[in-house]
Amino acid sequence: MFEKIKDYLTGIRVTRLIPCAAAAVITLITVGILYATTGTTSHLIWIIAAILYLAAVSLYIYFTGYHAVGATSVENISFLGSMTLDLIVKMPDPVMLCNSSESIIWYNAAFVSRLGNRKSISGMNFQSFAGFSLRETRSENGQGMPVTLDGYSYIVRSYTVSSKTKRFYLTVWSDCTELAQTTAKMKDDETQVAYIRADNLEELAQYTKEGTRNAANEIEKVLREWGEGAGGILTEYQSDRYLFLFRSASLAEFIDRKFDVLDRIREIRIGESSLSVTVSMGLSSVSGTLSEKERVASEALDMALQRGGDQAVVKTARGLEFFGGKTQTVQKRTKVRSRVIANELASLISKSRNVLIMGHRAADFDCIGACMGVARLATFCGVPFHIIVNSKDPNFIRCYHRIKEIPEYLGGSVFCNASEAQELLATDSLTVIVDVNNKRQFEAPAVAEISRRTVYIDHHRKTAEFDEPPLISYIEPSASSTCELVAEILEQAMPGGMLTNEEAEIMYAGILLDTKQFTRNTGVRTFGAALYLRGEGANPADAQTLFNSCLSDFISEARFESNVVIYRKCMAISCNDAANNTPADRIAAAKAADKLLTVDGVKASFALCRIEDKIHISARSSGEVNVQLILERIEGGGHFDSAATQLTGPMNEALNRLKGAIDDYLTEISETRNNP
Repeated sequence: MFEKIKDYLTGIRVTRLIPCAAAAVITLITVGILYATTGTTSHLIWIIAAILYLAAVSLYIYFTGYHAVGATSVENISFLGSMTLDLIVKMPDPVMLCNSSESIIWYNAAFVSRLGNRKSISGMNFQSFAGFSLRETRSENGQGMPVTLDGYSYIVRSYTVSSKTKRFYLTVWSDCTELAQTTAKMKDDETQVAYIRADNLEELAQYTKEGTRNAANEIEKVLREWGEGAGGILTEYQSDRYLFLFRSASLAEFIDRKFDVLDRIREIRIGESSLSVTVSMGLSSVSGTLSEKERVASEALDMALQRGGDQAVVKTARGLEFFGGKTQTVQKRTKVRSRVIANELASLISKSRNVLIMGHRAADFDCIGACMGVARLATFCGVPFHIIVNSKDPNFIRCYHRIKEIPEYLGGSVFCNASEAQELLATDSLTVIVDVNNKRQFEAPAVAEISRRTVYIDHHRKTAEFDEPPLISYIEPSASSTCELVAEILEQAMPGGMLTNEEAEIMYAGILLDTKQFTRNTGVRTFGAALYLRGEGANPADAQTLFNSCLSDFISEARFESNVVIYRKCMAISCNDAANNTPADRIAAAKAADKLLTVDGVKASFALCRIEDKIHISARSSGEVNVQLILERIEGGGHFDSAATQLTGPMNEALNRLKGAIDDYLTEISETRNNP
C-alpha cells in the first residue's frame, strides 16, 4: 500500500500541484471570510471545506489523467524510448537519419558495415550519397523505393520524425539482395522459344543439283554447335526447319555477338558458283506460357521472312529488334502462295460493299500500276472501287492521260483524295494497300487507321508490326516489284484478256522502273509476270515512253549531278536544296541516284531533294551495301538496293543524320568482319 502511494505521489509532477495549491488557498480565504462575516466558532465549516477540497482535487486528478501517470508509466516511457533507440542502433538493416536540409547526421552499425572502404559520410547530402532524393522514397502505399548501391539491393523507406521545432528524416534500408538475385536467376533461367528455317536451299537447288543436302547438313551442324554452346535444345521438326529452346540469359550473348551464327552459315557454299545459303530466325523474349512464347517466335520469324530473310528478329515486350539482313533475297520459283492469295483476295473483294485502293505518297509507276491491277480485279468481281491518289502528282497525271478513255475511269470519278475516301469507307468496305507497308508513307493514313478490313500487297521489307492484323499480308521482298505480285494474282484469278492494253503497259512500266530495265533484282517470276502483261497487250515501246523526260526534268537531273560529294570513299551523296523544287524533282533525284552508281568506286548513292518543308532521300546500291538498313535508321525503308525516306528540317541536319546512319552501318559491318 505504501509503495503504491509512493508511486502515486512520485508520478505527480510539480506542475501538476500548482492547481491543487491554488484551490487550497482559495478554500482558506473562503473559510476565513465565512468566519469573519458570520462570527461563528464552529469547526463544521472547516470540516465541510476540507471534504469539498479533497473531493474537488480527487475529481481533478481523475479527469486529467493523473491517476494513470504513475512512476510505472514514467518508467515504461523511459524504457520504451531507450529500447527504440537500442533497436535502431542494433538493427540488422541499415538505418540513416537526416536533418531537415537532407544532410546525413547519423547512421547505425549495419550501415557502417556496408560502406566498405568509404570514409565517414556524416554531413554529406543524402542525394549526393545515394543518387536519389528522399522525396522519391516516400510513397503513399508504403512500398518504398527499390535501389541498388555498392552491389546490394534495397527497398528504401523514409519516415518524418519531429522533435519540438525540429524535423528529421529516418530512412530504413531493407536488404533484399538475396531476393533480387533469386529473381534475376529465375528470369535468366526462363525458357524462350525460337524458330529457325533455311531461306534459299530449294531455290539454290535449281542452279545446282549437287551439294544441297550437304549444305543442309552443314547448316544443321553449325546450328547445333551454336545451340549447344548456349545450353539450349535444337530439334528439326520439318525439313530444314528447327525449333530452338534456350535460356533467356543466352539471348544477351546472342545480341552482343550480333547473331554471328548468321555469318557462319552464310559462309556455307553450294556448287561451282559458290552460292551462299542463309537462314532466318524468329526469337521470343517475353514472359508468359510456352504457348504464348511459341506464338511470338512464329510471328518474329514471319517478320524476318517478310523483310527478306538472312536475319534474326527478336520480339520483346517493347517491340522488335533486327539483326543481320546483309544479303539480297533470292526469288522463290513456286507460285503456290500467289495462287492462294489470289483466291483469298477475290473472295474478300466479292464479299465487300466497295474497295478502296491506295499506295504510298508521291506514287511511282509501280504503285499506280499495282492500284490499277487491283481495280481491274474488283471490276471482274463486280464490286465498285475507288483509288486514293494525289491528282496533282506528275506520275499520276501522265498515267491518267493514258487511261481516261477507258469506261471504268471515264470522267475520273473513281479517283478520290484522302478526305473523300473517309466518306466512302463503310464497315464492310475493303481497303487494299499496295507498294507500301510503312504507315508513315501511306497516301491516306487516316483511312488505313479506321479501316477494319485491310489487305497489304508489297515488295518492300516490312519495318514494323501492324497496329491491326490485316486480313491478307502478302509481303514478298524477293519480288522485283509490286506490279509483279499483282500480275501473278491477276493471272491466277482472272481469265486472259481482261486487262486493257493501257493498264498492262502501266504495270509493265512499274516492273521496268523497279528492275532498272530488267537489269536489277530480276528472276524467273519477274520475266513470267512481264510475259503475262505482254500477252495482255502491253507494248514495251509504249511503256518506255512513260519514262520520257521534258527539258526541265533533264535540267533538274543535271543539278544533282553537278553537286556530288564522295563520303567514306564509296558513298556518293548529292543535294538539291532549291526553294522552288516541285514534286517532279523527286523523280529527278531518283534518276540521279541511279546514274551515280555508274561512277567507279561508288557502292551506294543518296540523292537529297527539298520539296516544300520535307527533305526526300532516294538511295540506291550496286548490291554490296544494304541501303534499306541505312535508311531504316532514319525512319525510312525499302529494299536491299533501293530505299527512300522523308525528313523534316534543314538540309544540313538531314545530311548529318544520313552520314550518321552510314557511319553506324559501316561500323557494324566492320565489327562483324573483325569478330568472326
